[in-house]
Amino acid sequence: MLNAVMAVGVVSLLSLIGIFALSLRKTTLDRILFVLLSFSAGSILGVAFLDLLPEAIELFGIEKISVTTFYVTFGFLSFFFLERFVYWFHGHFHGYDDKNVHEKVTVKRFVYLNLIGDAIHNFVDGMIIAGSFLISTTMGIASTIAVIFHELPQEIGDFGVLVYGGLSRKRALFFNFLSALMAFLGLFIVYYLSANIGNFVGVLIAIGAGGFTYLAASELIPEIQKEEDLRRSIFQYILFISGVIMIWVLGIIFIE
Repeated sequence: MLNAVMAVGVVSLLSLIGIFALSLRKTTLDRILFVLLSFSAGSILGVAFLDLLPEAIELFGIEKISVTTFYVTFGFLSFFFLERFVYWFHGHFHGYDDKNVHEKVTVKRFVYLNLIGDAIHNFVDGMIIAGSFLISTTMGIASTIAVIFHELPQEIGDFGVLVYGGLSRKRALFFNFLSALMAFLGLFIVYYLSANIGNFVGVLIAIGAGGFTYLAASELIPEIQKEEDLRRSIFQYILFISGVIMIWVLGIIFIE
């Protein structure tokens, strides 16, 4: 459990990166986000297909493959629901956008709803990280890395929304960090339920595989596809493949 707590702690601290990001020049920040977005898509897809899905199949047994695919599908649909009906108010920005600066009044109405959406998101992240560590340290590390690369650009955007929505930087930092701590609640609930519900971890891992697949395929990859410059597109693809390879290599190095 200690490893999972430390991993969730690291992910929660990412909520403080926003104040650092706003001190950077926009061109520098855009370059960072450009790399993070592509690498994040690859690492999340890698975790879903190379770690979570195979482990879920093993936990349920190959003879119950239909049960596994049911929970994977349920996870995909659940994340779709969260994005459309909960994250809608979260903003779910992947980076700093100049247009948001000039829309203070509009964004301000969504500041607290953004925090609620972010809290739910962090709660789910905590559950997936905890479930992964219950399977193995390797899977826990892989899931944590995937969540980190996805959270970095998101936390930058969240902090920007809160500041330009009317909160002071200190208050934005405090509330964003408070929201991030919801990941610990997700972690403790998973450890409690796994001790009291049979194969709860298998269900959670299968749902996580579906959810991560949705994040990569429906949210991150479409953002990458918006790039029209050929050289930048090739570089993005290399970063995307690098994210997948990193997860695969981790599985080999830390195989248990």
